Amino acid sequence: MAEAAPRTVTTTGREPGTDPGVPVPEALVDDDFIAAGGHPTHVHVFHQFLYVPLGRIVVTALGREHELSPSVALWIPAGVPHSARFDPDSLVVAETFEPDRHRLPYTEITSVNVSDAQRQLLLSRMRSSEVTEEDPAVFAVLCSGHRDVLPLPRPTGRAAATVAGELMRNPGDPRTASEWAEGLYTSSTSLRRAFRAETGLAFSEWRTRLRLNHSLHLLAAGHMVSTVAARVGFVSTNGYILAFRRYFGETPGAYVKRSASRTAA
Repeated sequence: MAEAAPRTVTTTGREPGTDPGVPVPEALVDDDFIAAGGHPTHVHVFHQFLYVPLGRIVVTALGREHELSPSVALWIPAGVPHSARFDPDSLVVAETFEPDRHRLPYTEITSVNVSDAQRQLLLSRMRSSEVTEEDPAVFAVLCSGHRDVLPLPRPTGRAAATVAGELMRNPGDPRTASEWAEGLYTSSTSLRRAFRAETGLAFSEWRTRLRLNHSLHLLAAGHMVSTVAARVGFVSTNGYILAFRRYFGETPGAYVKRSASRTAA
C-alpha cells in the first residue's frame, strides 16, 4: 500500500503523549513514531525538511552525523535511510513534500542555514490551525537561499553571540579571539569555549565558514577572486583559494564556472 506523507509534525523530545497538550506525531514509516530520545533507522517516501526551533537533534545517515539547531535545518530527500537522536525537551518541526510534485535540489541529506524568513514561516505554521499541506509556496521558501553555503550554527550566549553578530556584519574584521574577548571583558579561553559549546565549532572554524559563505555571494556578484579574498578577511589570495578548495572541493574559479553553467541550464 502506498504511504501517504504525514502532515507537518510538531513534537518534543519526550515520549509522545506523556505530556498534556503535546501532539502525538503521525507515523513516519511502517507505523514507526518518534520515541523518547529519537527514532531508529527508517526511510521516507517523501522529502522532509527538519527544523528545531528549540534544542538540538542529531540525524545520522550513511555514517555521517548532521547536528540541527535553531539556526541549522536539514533536508532529507526521499529514499535516504536515516536515524535521529533528540535532546531532552527539544522541539522538532517537520515539513514533508511528495517527490512527484516537488523537485528537491538536493540528492543527499543536506544541512542548510535557516533564514529569518524561513524561521518566521515555520513558526507561523506551527501556531496556525489552518496549515495547508503540500504548499508549493512553502516548498519554494524552504528551498530558497544559496545551495552551497556551509552550515553555520549561531551561538546563543552573550559574548559569543555579540562576536558572531559583528562578524556577520563584517566578515573581514581581523580581530583575534583575544582581542574580541578583551573588548567584552572576558577571557579568550571563555570565548573560545563558548563558541565550541554553543555551535560545535572552534572560533577559528566558525569564522572561516562565515567568511567562505560570504565569499560565495561576492563571487556570484562578479568580483575577482583576489578582491573577494581581501574583503572577507583572508590574509592572502592563495590562503583563500586553499580554504575554499578544502571546504568546497574546488577552486573559486571552478566554482564560478560551474555556477554559471548551472544557471544557464
